[in-house]
Amino acid sequence: MVLAERPTRELSLADIADILGDEASSLLEHRCEGIPAESLHLPGPDFVTRVWAQSDRSPQVLRNLQAILGHGRLAGTGYVSILPVDQGIEHSGGASFAKNPAYFDPENIVLLALEGGCNAVASTFGVLGAVARKYAHRIPFIVKINHNELLTYPNKYDQIMFGTIKEAWNLGAAAVGATIYFGSEESSRQIVEVSEAFAYAHELGMATVLWCYLRNPGFKVDGVNHETSADLTGQANHLGVTIQADIVKQKLPEQNGGYRALNQKGSYGKFDERMYTKLTTDHPIDLTRYQVANGYMGRVGLINSGGASAGESDLKEAVKTAVINKRAGGMGLISGRKAFQRPMNEGIALLNAIQDVYRCEGVTIA
Repeated sequence: MVLAERPTRELSLADIADILGDEASSLLEHRCEGIPAESLHLPGPDFVTRVWAQSDRSPQVLRNLQAILGHGRLAGTGYVSILPVDQGIEHSGGASFAKNPAYFDPENIVLLALEGGCNAVASTFGVLGAVARKYAHRIPFIVKINHNELLTYPNKYDQIMFGTIKEAWNLGAAAVGATIYFGSEESSRQIVEVSEAFAYAHELGMATVLWCYLRNPGFKVDGVNHETSADLTGQANHLGVTIQADIVKQKLPEQNGGYRALNQKGSYGKFDERMYTKLTTDHPIDLTRYQVANGYMGRVGLINSGGASAGESDLKEAVKTAVINKRAGGMGLISGRKAFQRPMNEGIALLNAIQDVYRCEGVTIA
């Protein structure tokens, strides 16, 4: 694949507002009152020393966390932009790469992350192992250790291990990543598996990133999928940080009231009405702030996923998600399909636009 020239002009606050259009005022001027910014441990250049170094993380883990925060266009800001490409397993190779068959080649995945100025690239044992000797020292690797395999018929939804922690360490990974489908029938086994894997990763000096996803058909109530509700995703984050994930990945909340809805069907979990009346509103920044709070008030960084590619609206959606995450107190974005399902120069431009939001001093904490 021919490498493209990186765009040189950064987005200004005015540019960001223009991209957001009619939503600019609501997103750029909102102030969170339920959980104020002063109560958070916010990202910054000294985050490793100020926050993670106070924990039981070893010097080797701290070094790898610093390596991730110190790479790419966001180096020294405390924020991260990560390229995740594990969709070849999660969604099938054909569905993921038909738009750009060049990305069947692992080298092009890593090149996109490098040329796009990312802090790290997250992918499978196979992808990162195929090019480890050439690139593991040039950009931090995050090896995804488990996946949802979609070749069984009929399809089933479970996360199973695809390799070992020692294998990730041997190929030069700075961190490992895993998914738990909280709320699923298989979640108890996944929690045990991932907890043990993360403990060993920390022992070997690697950082840990957890995809804290919800998966249960019962979470769909009256046509609303509460797998993306702030209260349930926030609790998934809270479970994720409990097993000592260093960074949690979560979908941007689309609504709230998962506990309320599920309790209409019978007793489910526990909640306090102040979760909805005092701590949050229906504003997307407030909902995301609740996710941040569940990560020990920001002691564990929240990165939101970029979501599927929708074509012409991708730039606006990516910038909007970055603004919401940053202003809520999050640590960054992990965006894949919006970037790799288009020509490399366009993918680089989209990744750079996300990064520009975090580099822009005018986009402040709400």
